[in-house]
Amino acid sequence: MDDAAGNDRSDQDDARRRDAEAVSGTLAGDLRAFDSLIEAYQRRAVAVAYRLLGNINDAMDVCQDAYVRAFRSLESLEDPRKFGSWLMRIVSNLALNYRRDRRPTLSLATGDDERGIGEDALADSSGGASLNEGSMQSNETQDAITAAIERLPEKQRMALILFAIEGIPQKEVAEILECSIEAVKWNVFQARKTLKESLSEFLT
Repeated sequence: MDDAAGNDRSDQDDARRRDAEAVSGTLAGDLRAFDSLIEAYQRRAVAVAYRLLGNINDAMDVCQDAYVRAFRSLESLEDPRKFGSWLMRIVSNLALNYRRDRRPTLSLATGDDERGIGEDALADSSGGASLNEGSMQSNETQDAITAAIERLPEKQRMALILFAIEGIPQKEVAEILECSIEAVKWNVFQARKTLKESLSEFLT
């Protein structure tokens, strides 16, 4: 376990070092360096935007806007090693603004290569509850999950989506939401607790 954690930290350090080098290259005029940054985070950016907007076309539009804004304001990034968290914050904020304007319905339907909400996202840290195996396939269940997540306070919804659904590390979620790791843990815990209560009829 310790070796795995050490490897994860090493991988994260390597990724942040590459990000810093790419940011430096971009600021020096190498547009290919910025392309490499977008390629590294495009999948995550689109996934987060899609989770918040429920429409892939809207998600793509928001991400394109985020990439442009990131490029134009790259000089303002204080720590180039944190480009990924910085970009996700831009994507999240733009998506939330878009939601306020459009009031869309959040969809949790996923493609074959995307991980949907599962028992880890709905059980609180004490464990013990999971979705009925068959219920995840029903439209009624998907609608109930969508509505329950929609009703969560914004911080709780964002923390849940970023950490429990998209699997982004707590430290990065804290950077994206500009809060402490403890605040992330609290928001995820509260979100899961609320969802367990709201979706009790679907839980075993």
